[in-house]
Amino acid sequence: MTTQLALLRHGESAWNREDRFAGWADVDLTHEGESEARTAGHLLAEAGLEFDVCFTSVLKRATRTCSLVLGALGKPELPVLRHWRLNERHYGTLEGERRSPTRERYGAEQIRLWRWSWDARPPLVEPEDPRFPGNDERYAALDPAEIPRGESLEDCSARLLPHWEAVIAPRLQQGERVLVVAHGSTIRALVKHLDGIADEDIPEFRIPTGEPLIYEIDRDLKPLAHGPLRPKPARVGRWLRRQWARRVGAGPTG
Repeated sequence: MTTQLALLRHGESAWNREDRFAGWADVDLTHEGESEARTAGHLLAEAGLEFDVCFTSVLKRATRTCSLVLGALGKPELPVLRHWRLNERHYGTLEGERRSPTRERYGAEQIRLWRWSWDARPPLVEPEDPRFPGNDERYAALDPAEIPRGESLEDCSARLLPHWEAVIAPRLQQGERVLVVAHGSTIRALVKHLDGIADEDIPEFRIPTGEPLIYEIDRDLKPLAHGPLRPKPARVGRWLRRQWARRVGAGPTG
């Protein structure tokens, strides 16, 4: 038995447009981001893909993308399960900062490591900082040890995977078709986990906004084929192009 998993990064957000680190800041979609979300829904519909359940984060750029996608699919009633473990990685003291000034302050190589490497963690926020999620009532019930002050991709993965293994993966193993609408880092972490991407290769991997990545997987969660719906090659990392070229054959990925 095989089933389908669709992974989708939210559409362009206001801080994507402004070239700011967003992280757990609850910024909204731009008009372009709304259009990207609707287009993603239409692409999924044109490919004949249907879903039984959708998972997303608690941040509005993902939840609004999810709503717009389901509307375009003609499935607004689909069950949507939100969880903070699908939130974007927390960028610590970089959150809200424009990327250009931070490159001048820390150097381009350090920013590259914080953004794309596996284990480089940005400077942490202090608990009294407004950017610390523990000051947000949505996370007030969490164990303080679970609330990030700043995360590497490795930290983000460690926070995400328990939710994947306990909640999302069992639905796939039951044969349900799953749509995950999340963020660049959480999608990168999931793909790294599914495809066994090496730590040293993950910096090559990019997730464009609003472009669905479709997996056909077996009951053991082994990917049999995967690829994007109508990718924009200029926005896709070299490593990913090689993987898609090798692994995607005939199927619903388009």
